[in-house]
Amino acid sequence: MSRHRRILASFALALTVVSAGAAAAAPPIWVVKDKDSEIVLFGSIHVLPANLDWEPPALDRALKSADDIWFELPIDPQSEAYTSVLAQQMGVLPPDGSLFKLLPPADAALMSQVAATYQVSPLVLDRLKPWLAEIALAGGAYRKVGADATTGVEKTISAMATPNAKRQAFETPAEQIGMLSAGSSDEQVASLRETLHEMADKPDEYAVLVKAWMNSDIATLDAEALEPLRKASPELFKRLVSDRNARWTQVLDARMKGHGKTVVVVGVGHLIGPDGVPAKLRALGYSVTGP
Repeated sequence: MSRHRRILASFALALTVVSAGAAAAAPPIWVVKDKDSEIVLFGSIHVLPANLDWEPPALDRALKSADDIWFELPIDPQSEAYTSVLAQQMGVLPPDGSLFKLLPPADAALMSQVAATYQVSPLVLDRLKPWLAEIALAGGAYRKVGADATTGVEKTISAMATPNAKRQAFETPAEQIGMLSAGSSDEQVASLRETLHEMADKPDEYAVLVKAWMNSDIATLDAEALEPLRKASPELFKRLVSDRNARWTQVLDARMKGHGKTVVVVGVGHLIGPDGVPAKLRALGYSVTGP
């Protein structure tokens, strides 16, 4: 999987596979406790198909009593608009630049094929740096099946929560866009190449991930979403996963030293495996229950 799909879980949807058996399933939840604090950790897939019944009752109960809710980024129109502006500033090639010319011929031909399949304008792609082109292609895959971020976890949870719960964010739009755009040109091209091959050859892979998420299948999520990145690019894994998890764990450790009830909603890849936030909090001595 490419780096953006590991973070954003972005790819084409096969709705019949995702929906099969979903009614009796529920995504994973972890609960962290000490004598006067509780944190409920919920792993997100940022874009979901409409009409997927994913909300676990335990999450609903936690939201009703939460004092604060933490997201990766602020969930508000102003932050979304600013993120879009930053992406345009940092993700567009110079006026004389061309992504198709930047890519080797075989990759350029494959991008033309994938763009046609997912109805993404090649004129738009040609103006983008590789990292932003990946995101644009993922958006095309979503549109093809009628899914978008408005049906995703974060906005739904923010709307579900009591107005009294304080909304917090681990990162700013500038920090997250900076991380996504930080790779070298070679690294970005290699990541785009991997995404192009996956979109061409594995159109059902996102459905596999969502089905695993709906069934709390941590082993499959780890194997499909994290292990390839650990092996292929340990430095990239460190920058985009491990280092962020460590920073977020420090924030939550400080929160646990206070008192009250907190809900945390971040990409599910940040909550699984030995580098995940639950494992790091458990290593600090907190009681952590979950899959």
